Amino acid sequence: MTDDSWLNEDEQRAWRSYLAVQTKLSSRLNAHLQRESGLSGSDYEVLVHLSEAPEGRMRAFELGEATRWEKSRISHHLTRMAGRGLVERQPCAEDSRYADVVLTEAGRTAIVEAAPRHVAHVREWFVDAMSPEELAAFAAACEAVAEKLDSSADGDCPSAREC
Repeated sequence: MTDDSWLNEDEQRAWRSYLAVQTKLSSRLNAHLQRESGLSGSDYEVLVHLSEAPEGRMRAFELGEATRWEKSRISHHLTRMAGRGLVERQPCAEDSRYADVVLTEAGRTAIVEAAPRHVAHVREWFVDAMSPEELAAFAAACEAVAEKLDSSADGDCPSAREC
């Protein structure tokens, strides 16, 4: 192996710092979300997408693309959420072969009640940890990485949802 096949000290520090903060922040946010609202991070993610969709409805494959989850994961999770009354499946008006996933009143209430506390935690543990300049630089860095990932899909992944 050549020297450039390993991360140098600065690269390794940045990578490991990213992994640590991503793990710690996700864990803390998910724990508080569960304790304060009874929603998992996955529930919250689905409810956010549905609450922002026209008429609170999306096709399951659209939710899968939005969350970047595999078909079986989104299907099983939606079944669990439907069992708890947060979402329901309704016939798709455009194509009767499919169903829409629709946000129920209980689901809307859950996201409306959970969101303010969740946002307050995001602000406290993420936004307020950085200066406005650091926050802007962080956003730009994340956008650059996302753009690189989007532009470098080279067939290594069986489907876009798995990359």
